[in-house]
Amino acid sequence: MSVQSTIKRKTAPDIRARKGGEPIVMLTSYHAHTAALVDRYCDVILVGDSLGNVMHGFETTVPVTLDMMILQGHAVMRGSTHALVVVDMPFGSYEASKEQAFHSAVRILKETHCGAVKLEGGARMAETIAFLSERGVPVMGHIGLTPQSINTLGSFRAQGRDESTWQPIENDARAVADAGAFSMVIEAVAEPLARKITESVAIPTIGIGASAACDGQVLVLEDMLGLSPRTPKFVRRYGNLGSMIEAAIEGYAADVRSRAFPGPEHVYGMKTKS
Repeated sequence: MSVQSTIKRKTAPDIRARKGGEPIVMLTSYHAHTAALVDRYCDVILVGDSLGNVMHGFETTVPVTLDMMILQGHAVMRGSTHALVVVDMPFGSYEASKEQAFHSAVRILKETHCGAVKLEGGARMAETIAFLSERGVPVMGHIGLTPQSINTLGSFRAQGRDESTWQPIENDARAVADAGAFSMVIEAVAEPLARKITESVAIPTIGIGASAACDGQVLVLEDMLGLSPRTPKFVRRYGNLGSMIEAAIEGYAADVRSRAFPGPEHVYGMKTKS
């Protein structure tokens, strides 16, 4: 007889059950130490492919690889204990076929031990979402502005600001929900449309540049801490860590050059002979 340990982390069904309830708090993380901090306050930690921008200085998320996501997903799992950890499926790891998506998702789940994956796309990805969900892979959807499609979109601009463009986005939302996703991110979508989608779908919506009416909110951690050189309109900075870190580095450099660091308390003396 096997002994099953109790799952102490939040799970995809736990998040699914939050529809219309207490707002879901979600932030990104890519490292064990930031994951430990975020884990204290968040329901969901997203290992986002935004790590391409934040950690590697890429202009877009397109160059991010599956191996990069798995490496950082593993780090976040080691640093957190309570939140549901969701790992982004990067560009090129799931679009070719539903079978490709399944193999990529299985690698992510097995090698990181995370609780779910996220993929971008609406109606065009519905068959893939259903295929994964039916085979035990919890999927978070992502509609509206989809950064992995930047080369076809041409720029990072808000979606649905003209009511005549709403229908395809609404169709995407319904398709993702009907396919079996447990939740969906709505990114950079006109507020009235994001509100309407939230009211019309049966799964939680997590907004980023969408609406306060969404069932939850997500931001890139480095954006909200003031570490990113440019931040989108939808970001509220809850600190200016960039300036604090620069000041600390400046102070360190000055102390080294003036030989004020290291001091006597920072070096090792000889052992006293008895």
